[in-house]
Amino acid sequence: MNQAQLHRLVARQSKEKDSTALFELRLATNLTLIQQLFFSLYPENQHGAYFNKLLDLLPKLFTSRPSDLKEQDLLRLNAGNWYQSEKMLGMQMYVEHFNKDLNGLRQKIPYLKELGVNFLHLMPITSRPKGENDGGYAVNSYLQVDKRYGTKADLLALTSEFRKEGIYLMLDFVVNHTSDEFPWAKKAIKGDKKYQGYYYTFDDRTVPDAFEKTLPEVFPETSPGNFTYIPEMEKWVMTVFNSYQWDLNYTNPEVFLEMLINLAKLADMGVDVVRFDALAFLWKKIGSISQNLPEAHTLVSLFRMCLQVVAPGVILLAEAIVAPTDIVKYFGEGQTLGNECEVAYNASLMALLWNSIATKKTNLLYKSLAHVPGKPKDCTWINYIRCHDDIGLGYENQLIWELGWSPELHRKFLLDYYCQKLEWSPAMGLLFMYNPKTGDGRITGSAASLLGLEKGIMLKDKELINQSIAKIIMLHGIVFAFGGIPLIYAGDEIGTLNDYSFRNDNAKKGDSRWVNRPLQDWDAVSRLREETSPQAQIFHTLQKLIQIRKKNPLFADNNNLELYHTGNDHILAFGRSNGDRQGLLVLCNFDEKPQVIETGWIKKMGYFTKGDPLDLVSDQQISVKSGLLEILPYQMIWLKKG
Repeated sequence: MNQAQLHRLVARQSKEKDSTALFELRLATNLTLIQQLFFSLYPENQHGAYFNKLLDLLPKLFTSRPSDLKEQDLLRLNAGNWYQSEKMLGMQMYVEHFNKDLNGLRQKIPYLKELGVNFLHLMPITSRPKGENDGGYAVNSYLQVDKRYGTKADLLALTSEFRKEGIYLMLDFVVNHTSDEFPWAKKAIKGDKKYQGYYYTFDDRTVPDAFEKTLPEVFPETSPGNFTYIPEMEKWVMTVFNSYQWDLNYTNPEVFLEMLINLAKLADMGVDVVRFDALAFLWKKIGSISQNLPEAHTLVSLFRMCLQVVAPGVILLAEAIVAPTDIVKYFGEGQTLGNECEVAYNASLMALLWNSIATKKTNLLYKSLAHVPGKPKDCTWINYIRCHDDIGLGYENQLIWELGWSPELHRKFLLDYYCQKLEWSPAMGLLFMYNPKTGDGRITGSAASLLGLEKGIMLKDKELINQSIAKIIMLHGIVFAFGGIPLIYAGDEIGTLNDYSFRNDNAKKGDSRWVNRPLQDWDAVSRLREETSPQAQIFHTLQKLIQIRKKNPLFADNNNLELYHTGNDHILAFGRSNGDRQGLLVLCNFDEKPQVIETGWIKKMGYFTKGDPLDLVSDQQISVKSGLLEILPYQMIWLKKG
């Protein structure tokens, strides 16, 4: 039983229904764990006074929370794990690329509802430097809306409208670093020792050089090294991501308290899910890579336990694009099991799906998924095929070796396949952050361009166009059915192609990720009734699949995913069941040729006991000839039982 379940139990058994009294119960329930987490990071003999400050702070944060959000908190707490529902369907977007600003986004709520989207991740909307700003992840403020998006009043109006329309909002909390224009950084530059202590600052290269011995480079091409010299301050500052992004020093308890205030105030603006950006980097230690350290997990859990007391209807998402065995740790382990982040990105599934598209085989996908530890039952994944970021190739080398492949050559093949180095490949992606020293690189490109639609249109190749449409639908269908919150990147629902205009913008031309951050094509949207266009085919099919998902509780995440081996390496097969004779079987063909599988195992599971089962995707019954089932190229089947 995690703390959220405990709060639910205590609230139901308590005669108190007043929100303040229930806050005090939550604080009492979490207090021992908060104390243990706090003092494990900040020893009591040195920082006892800061713990007292924390105890004074929590009631103040609760008191300042808007009353309507307090009511919503209690409704969600009683409702249980609302984020695991089959009715959740998300979209990620840059507001300015979708429809200008926050008010423009508000105008497009009918479009979102038409598609079936009820969960939005807006890329950073707070103020940032005018030049390079890492897509808004170099923050000048955690709470001030950047003028290009509107005002705080516009944001509050938007979140109010979202609540009326049943739409959940996720915003980023850039928890690892600020920009060099952040008020704390400006004070540090002017010589304020207090705020210099909010960052990792050093008088000479002694400590930075000790760190550099083991620290990897995040952006080796554009931002080599992990420290930047600031002449005005005559100090070196840790800048793991970019020279203009200063890493916060969480060994200082004042930083934690200040950031907790920012977190609570962000939640008070109507945010339902807080995306903890780059949380794997939160704790730094000489002699380590300073990623995924135990103290980082402790810190995230401390944030969660405090926020849960103040705003129990708000949850955390872990933005940790790390190895599969490390990702699940952000749900919590041991004493903090289920008490860290409720949601995490299923980056492994995303990368493995792209591997299967390129190889036309699912063997690495099966091997890798089998090595991912199970997640706590109260936590869930965000499943996606594309996001604003690049596609990394973080597969486990040992598993690649076991398939008889060289990890180095296999990654080179994938980069060549997707980044236009193979003439026969349909993909039109770009290379990102290639490191010639190691041969490592990443892939950028819109889903449609990576899956061949751009090349098909360019060559006027109808077969390639149809094949790419099938791939787009199949990959989205997998994440719709896999168990978790599906997330579509805005534009992918209409097959938007690469946007090369970033090459003409000095602030963007060095970052090829902008190629997969296109403007929403509202002209294409206006023509969606033209059923023959690729855009219309993609939109209407995804819309149909979303409707099917929302009508069937089988799609809810009940930790009930099971992989099935068909004996055919081109086929992915997995099932979902709710334990009462109902089930869903998903079959996907990753090959450009029809594939056949034996169906005895499907019949044993009861899918043919009432005659030929219905394929929810095609609305047709599936019949088997001679015990064999043929699956067409890039076809996806959703078989329903019961």
